[in-house]
Amino acid sequence: MAETVTDSIVTESLGKSKPDCSPSTAAFAGLEWPFMPQFEAVGRIDRFDPSLDSLIAADAVVELLDVGFAWPEGPVWVARGGYLLFSDIPRNAIYRWSEAEGASIWMQPSGYTGVAYYGKEPGSNGLTLDGDGSLWACEHGDRRVSRLEPRGGKVTVVDSYRGKRLNSPNDLVLNSGGDLYFTDPAYGLHRRYEDPRRELPVCGVYLVRAGTREAILVNDELENPNGVAFTPDQQALYVTQSNPRRAVVLRYPVLSNGMLGPVELVRDLTDRTSDGPGLPDGIKIDGDGNIFTTGPGGVWVLRPDGTILGRIVTGCRVANLCWGDDGSTLYLCSDDYLCRIRTRTRGVLPGPVA
Repeated sequence: MAETVTDSIVTESLGKSKPDCSPSTAAFAGLEWPFMPQFEAVGRIDRFDPSLDSLIAADAVVELLDVGFAWPEGPVWVARGGYLLFSDIPRNAIYRWSEAEGASIWMQPSGYTGVAYYGKEPGSNGLTLDGDGSLWACEHGDRRVSRLEPRGGKVTVVDSYRGKRLNSPNDLVLNSGGDLYFTDPAYGLHRRYEDPRRELPVCGVYLVRAGTREAILVNDELENPNGVAFTPDQQALYVTQSNPRRAVVLRYPVLSNGMLGPVELVRDLTDRTSDGPGLPDGIKIDGDGNIFTTGPGGVWVLRPDGTILGRIVTGCRVANLCWGDDGSTLYLCSDDYLCRIRTRTRGVLPGPVA
């Protein structure tokens, strides 16, 4: 199990009260470290449409894999190694988890390499892999997107736009040609949108073309852009907005030059923000185009047209998620939980095949 941090750190970091996400101690009773517990089932599946059964079996459960993280985010499955990597932003660390070995710190620091105090959310956030197996990371404290080479050494991919430092890159996705799209809200700055170190007037969505290190602003209309994901054919880009006043899932056509076309509202979840903790944040798409997006109360499952099919509930805020194993398992970063749920569908795994 992960090392526990005080509730006060997490509460201050998120700017809101922390829910009680403690699992039952019964599953761990009488066991001594190190151990691999029988994974406990938590939460529930809300079924709003019968067709959800084709994606998530009627007897599917949310499994609690580990607890005690500060704020896990940005998971990515490493198929060649058979393990999960995910950020813990307040701890400035990347964890590695496997079923055989559990969770352990894999990299620290992960997003801030300075020596002075930076803020409560200095670490890496979104993670992904390219076709060579290099790990790409959004780094809050160093305010950049980096690439970690398979044989060691970290390269700055992008850290500025027109000579001004980025806010705090949040989530990212690579297309098959190696073009990078990422979001840049201000969550990683100590005072966020009012931080005196902020240099850019917008929270943008950016493109970095393959082989370059120049950020191209493709959208400056969102106050809180967050998660990004492609449609299966990579002809459109989903962007979520984590704003309680406009909690939306949006889709933009990707034009031939890489720029984004007119926005399409896929789903507005603003009227569901009272359902439970959480806002649209991480988002993943299956091979048929179905949408799995975090939101109020859990992970919302939508058809490509935005029709609500169901919701995966852990009982806590779900920040992000990714496909893992053979592509049919969803791994969830949920408050101080790491969870998973096995599905009947499948998404594309980034990086080299196993």
